[in-house]
Amino acid sequence: MKKTMISMLAMVFIIAGCSTDNAKSNDESNSEGTWPVVVQHAFGETTIEKKPERVVSIQWENQDVALALGVAPVAMSAPAYGLQDGQAMRPWTQEAYDKLGVEPIIFDDGDGLDFEAIADANPDVIIAAYAGFSKEDYELLSQIAPTIAYEDTPWMITWQSQILQDSKGLGLAKEGEALVKDLESQIADEVAKYDALEGKSAVFTWFNPEDTSSFFVYGTGETRASYLQDFGLTLPTEVKKLTDDSDVFYATVSAEQAEILNDADILVIYGNKDVLEVLQNDPLLGKIPAIANGSVVVLDDSSDFATANTTPTALSIPYTMKDYVKLLGEAAKKVK
Repeated sequence: MKKTMISMLAMVFIIAGCSTDNAKSNDESNSEGTWPVVVQHAFGETTIEKKPERVVSIQWENQDVALALGVAPVAMSAPAYGLQDGQAMRPWTQEAYDKLGVEPIIFDDGDGLDFEAIADANPDVIIAAYAGFSKEDYELLSQIAPTIAYEDTPWMITWQSQILQDSKGLGLAKEGEALVKDLESQIADEVAKYDALEGKSAVFTWFNPEDTSSFFVYGTGETRASYLQDFGLTLPTEVKKLTDDSDVFYATVSAEQAEILNDADILVIYGNKDVLEVLQNDPLLGKIPAIANGSVVVLDDSSDFATANTTPTALSIPYTMKDYVKLLGEAAKKVK
């Protein structure tokens, strides 16, 4: 996971020639909106003169926003990791495309944006609220079509902001706001079923069972941690201080500093069924109260479920949220 996410941040971008063709037009949304639309982002602003007929989604799961609003992008980036055998996309994304009767073009941008493939999709708009490309790449994308870039920091956005940013580019800002409110309501209703979660703190972490000399903690600006806060769980002060000082979305902590997690009631960690036993038997990490108590949620880092709760989207939340909250509620009952 570490190598995967770091490689995403350190992508080697390539420049390819751009061309266009006449691919099949995308289904129209029911909302006409008001045009032109101006969207602010990290590189300035983008103006979209009229309702886009052909939407292309690049980088991290931005197609889910469009699909949740009834718009099927004609092309999308392949998921960067975590696909199961035979999958071309996440199951919730596949179901949404099937419902809309569209089979998208899928291109691989794991080694850099495929500008030629993006141009070949002949987009009217490119949505990329959750992304990490450079200003130079943004300028190249903008030569292909108006591009909705991330708001501020690469790879740092909440699912709410992703919906709001991408929906603006579709001319569906009001619908995006309504979608956020609906999903937040679903989350609140589910959390209310688990009294043990009230007043608890939680930290999303990554431990390597084969090398427990250090571990990662994820901070407030990152989707893993911010999603836990959507469930009413707080981030311990010491962890917040550490990650707020970091220039990336996580901080590395040595096992000798494991006490930084002492105030965490619940830990969410990547791994398999054996990882908790390894940590409990570790002379340093085993002293962390959440690990000693077993108030831990373990996510198989190669599963769709882990992906959904690591980087939640407009479609993955209703697909997996209830099961995630149940696991958190069970972990909360073990807090001593």
